[in-house]
Amino acid sequence: MSVLTAIKQLNRPVFTTRELAAHYKGTLSNTTQTLNHLEKKGVVLKIKRGVWGLNIGSERLSPYMVIPFLSVVQRLYVSFITALHLYDIIEQIPQAITLASTSHTKTIKTKLGTFFIHRISPSFFKGFDWYKNGGKFLIAEPEKALIDCLYVSSRRKNQFGYFPELHFPKSFNFKKAEKWANEIPDSRIRKYVLGRLKELTKDKDRQKWKTQLK
Repeated sequence: MSVLTAIKQLNRPVFTTRELAAHYKGTLSNTTQTLNHLEKKGVVLKIKRGVWGLNIGSERLSPYMVIPFLSVVQRLYVSFITALHLYDIIEQIPQAITLASTSHTKTIKTKLGTFFIHRISPSFFKGFDWYKNGGKFLIAEPEKALIDCLYVSSRRKNQFGYFPELHFPKSFNFKKAEKWANEIPDSRIRKYVLGRLKELTKDKDRQKWKTQLK
C-alpha cells in the first residue's frame, strides 16, 4: 500500500502522522519523510507539527477541520465571536477562530488559520453540540456563545468588552441566555454577566422599537 492510498483510506482530509503510520504499518520516521516529500509536490500540507491535510481532491481544507486535532487531551468547542458569526448574529468575519476549553488560555497558529483558546470553568463547559451545517466540530448554541463572551470579558476587559453590531434572529432566546448566565458558578462573574445581558436586551428592545416606528 502506498502512503497516498493509505491517506485516502482514512476517508478524511485531515490526519496525524501517528494514525497514518499505524494504518500504513510504517514507522513514524519513514512516514514523516514521505509526507515531507509529498508536501514538496503539493499533495499534502503540513498544518502543524504532527497534523497534515490532503491538498488534492474535491473537499477543500478548512481551518474548522483542524479543531479536533488541536488538543489531544481536552475537548474544544467553537464559541464566542466565531460562533456568533456562524449563526449570523455578527456579520464581521473574525480574524481567528475562538474556542472554549477547560485548559489554559492560549493561541495556536497553523498554516490554515489562528485559533484563540479561552479557558472556561469545567462546571460551565457545556451547552454545545455538533455543528449542523457541515464540518465535524463542536459549537456552542447561540445563547451559550453570547454568555461565554460575557463570561470571559468579566475577567479580561479587553476580550469581548465591545461587540460589533449584533443582529439577533427571532429564534434567539434571551430567557435561555439568562438561564445560562445563572449557571455560572462564580457569583461575582455571574452578577457581571447578568448585568451585561440586561444591557444587551434593552439595546435589542430599543432597536425593535425604532424599527416599528419606521
